[in-house]
This record gives sequence, structure tokens and C-alpha cells, in this order.
Amino acid sequence: MKVVLRADVEQVGKKGDIVEVADGHARNFLVPKGLAFVATPGVAAQAEAMRRGRDLRDAQERQAAEAIAQKLVPAVITIPHRAGAEGKLFGSVTTTEIAEAIEAQTGVEIDKRKLHLDEPIKTVGQHLVPAKLHADVEFPVTVEVVAQ
Repeated sequence: MKVVLRADVEQVGKKGDIVEVADGHARNFLVPKGLAFVATPGVAAQAEAMRRGRDLRDAQERQAAEAIAQKLVPAVITIPHRAGAEGKLFGSVTTTEIAEAIEAQTGVEIDKRKLHLDEPIKTVGQHLVPAKLHADVEFPVTVEVVAQ
């Protein structure tokens, strides 16, 4: 069954796409939840308008993410933390603390879920923390952990 998506649906498509899905999936999930409607011959123009809106919004979000990246890439975010004699931290620095420090030091608000750490930072020194604000915009944030 062909449907037009009203919202982004994971593993199916994005808003405004005309996609072919199983009849049961469309009848039992997509249409009742308001995520899609049945594609009739006259909805192509409506789907195109949805795609244009999505593309415009995506371009604006990407531009905003690039502006934030240009501001944060040269900056060094300093985080004071209690540490032992060998440079090991008492506890660890998490993405929450990094996001708060970025906001306090640069005025840029970043969601902690946009920062990616394989494991929390447990040593004093400089660390690169990857940030992904948009599907096409990924950059490193330099975090320097200093002993308090």
C-alpha cells in the first residue's frame, strides 16, 4: 500500500515521502497513529510541499549547527575537577558537566545527548569530545580537565 508520511518514521522514511509499506503496517500502525495517510493520485502536490518544508527546515538547522561548530572548534573548555596526585580524577567528567561548562564559558547551549563519550573522562588533561549537532555537522570539542 502506498502512503504519504506526515512525520519522520524510523526505517520507513521522512516526512512527505511517498512510500510502499505492507498493508497491515499502514492500516494498524501508520494511519491510526496519524503518521501517514493513504496516497491517492492527487496527493503528489501535497507531498511535494511537505518535502520542500522539510528541506528548508533541514537547511536552517544545518546552518545553525555550522555556526555553533565554528564558535566551539577553536574554544578550549576548562573543567576544574578534584584529582589525586597521579592525575586521576575522584569520580569522572560526564557529558552533562561538559554541556554545562560549554554553556557557562561560551554561552552556547548544547544538549548533552549531542556529545558522545565512549566512557566518562577520568584523567586530568586535554580530551577531544565529538559533538554531532546535525546529520552532516560533526566536530570535536576540546575539553581540558584541570586539577582543582
